[in-house]
Amino acid sequence: MRVAMIGTGYVGLVSGACFADFGHTVTCVDKDATKIERLKSGGMPIYEPGLDLLVAQNVRGGRLAFTTETESAVRAADAVFIAVGTPSRRGDGHADLSYVYAAAEEIAAVMNGFTVVVTKSTVPVGTGDEIEAIIRRVRPDADFAVVSNPEFLREGAAIEDFKRPDRVVVGTDDERARKVMTELYRPLYLNETPVMFTSRRTSELIKYAANAFLALKITYINEMADLCDALGADVQQVARGIGLDKRIGSKFLNAGPGYGGSCFPKDTLALVRTARDAGSPVSLIETTVAVNDKRKLAMADRVASALDGELAGKTVGVLGLTFKPNTDDMRDAPSLAIIPALQARGARIQAFDPEGLAEARQLLRDVDFKDDPYDVASGADVLVIITEWDQFRALDLDRIKSLMRRPALVDLRNIYKPDDMRARGFAYSSVGRPQT
Repeated sequence: MRVAMIGTGYVGLVSGACFADFGHTVTCVDKDATKIERLKSGGMPIYEPGLDLLVAQNVRGGRLAFTTETESAVRAADAVFIAVGTPSRRGDGHADLSYVYAAAEEIAAVMNGFTVVVTKSTVPVGTGDEIEAIIRRVRPDADFAVVSNPEFLREGAAIEDFKRPDRVVVGTDDERARKVMTELYRPLYLNETPVMFTSRRTSELIKYAANAFLALKITYINEMADLCDALGADVQQVARGIGLDKRIGSKFLNAGPGYGGSCFPKDTLALVRTARDAGSPVSLIETTVAVNDKRKLAMADRVASALDGELAGKTVGVLGLTFKPNTDDMRDAPSLAIIPALQARGARIQAFDPEGLAEARQLLRDVDFKDDPYDVASGADVLVIITEWDQFRALDLDRIKSLMRRPALVDLRNIYKPDDMRARGFAYSSVGRPQT
């Protein structure tokens, strides 16, 4: 089938490359000419393991192309995906749908013949109705169907998630659109992937409900970690003990400094706003948002405790800046709250991240960015692990210790064992595990 993907951000680029790898002919469209030229020359605007090879392979195979020309891509397409950004709107937390609506107007103006317009962007319930109204207003004679098809991609594992998903959700009541979507995802039927057809509004809500539940689960285990600190229990064993219950499951039960990223923060806020507007508040999610924001700031207190409460004039080494490993995404990363909180208390910051330094330089001020973990450790009074990159799991700890002004390590991801660290002579603290 012929696909036009409007937007070459994280969702659009991964989805477009994967659809092409399924054998479909995909044209990715973006207004950013510099980004398109970079993609045409083999460059990647984002870091996602394996994506560069997947794009290159399908470009060579003639199944994947990039352009700034919306008209030619849309007119040739059986399905047009809207995969543009929906950031939180300043001031009220609602999703900013201006890019989605602008894309709908452009598509409407140039579509040719029956076209399935698919919303891949994460949008509030009822957005599909508005897209349909926009297209109908611009082109009263158009033959089309608007479909919701939310993405469930984890950054760092997006290709695997697209090709071997837990499920595919499609929101449509149009039989012709259903046939098109079935054909697009036909390769997944070989893996017996559940393809769930629902109403459009139900599909839109499924995306928000899923992300909000996962954010709630993370926040729950973080609160259990605080309770473990108070009671002398071990949160990792608690997480394993409850995660083995099949009704609960073990995923998203790793205690840490709070969730961040491109989805959970904005999607929980958008769901809260949507629910309030509908007169049916989601109090659990409202609390989740508040607790998570507070938690990020509280991590500065843990770092201060490692230095007897005094941060003024101290050098804090930070390992990991992105919101999770295997991505260069800094959106709502815990580091963006923790580092300014440390600086406000007089700390000097030196930091390293394997993929996030370019973005971090734009977002963080007065930070001495280093080339590797050992440069970060050099002269530091305390070392803080914020993001659990694999290369931080096997550091030469003797070398780290020799470089530091004092051997103190605050492990906000619990990647080391307390007994081992203390045996090596570190003043070591972690999250939700006995400190003595």
